Amino acid sequence: MGFTKAELESFRDVEVPDLLPARGQQLRLLFVGINPGLWTAATQTHFARPGNRFYPALLRAGILAEPVDPSAGMTTQDREALRRRGIGITNVVARATARADELSVQELREGGERLRELVAQRRPLVVAVAGITAYRAAFGSRGARAGEQPERWGASRVFVVPNPSGLNAHETVDTLAAAYAEAGRAAGVVGPQPGSPPATSSGV
Repeated sequence: MGFTKAELESFRDVEVPDLLPARGQQLRLLFVGINPGLWTAATQTHFARPGNRFYPALLRAGILAEPVDPSAGMTTQDREALRRRGIGITNVVARATARADELSVQELREGGERLRELVAQRRPLVVAVAGITAYRAAFGSRGARAGEQPERWGASRVFVVPNPSGLNAHETVDTLAAAYAEAGRAAGVVGPQPGSPPATSSGV
């Protein structure tokens, strides 16, 4: 599937629904993008733009068992595979833009408040926010660093992981996978590293 520039521009400000397990199913690991890109809005599939390393990194990390090609839109089977593993995907800001730097700090702050509300409702074991710059702006944490954050959101552990966009050129699939696997182990969707003590977590 391909889109012309004009076709993609027509998807500005379109929202993309959250991908979440059904209520009553445990949400173990919630990935949070900054906001949908235009290709994501066009396909109604998170992280869908060709060249985005999100799904290859999930596969390399062991979070996915089978490869996913979302560029033409994620299949029902792909969505259900994520839901069955207790994995969800949402965004700080719901509206689509061509670039994340088109968002205002106010939008990011308001989106951060909505995200905290979603986390309070669904109580994931782990929240993984993709993008340190957006995290600092959305939550007023100027000194935040990548990795697990010192504060929890309720019972949820919070990680800041690298943004998988191709614009984040200094990251590779391997470095993304390492960061995502750390969050995945904390959520219990990836096995522990050899020699590590077993993880303990409370249910929802």
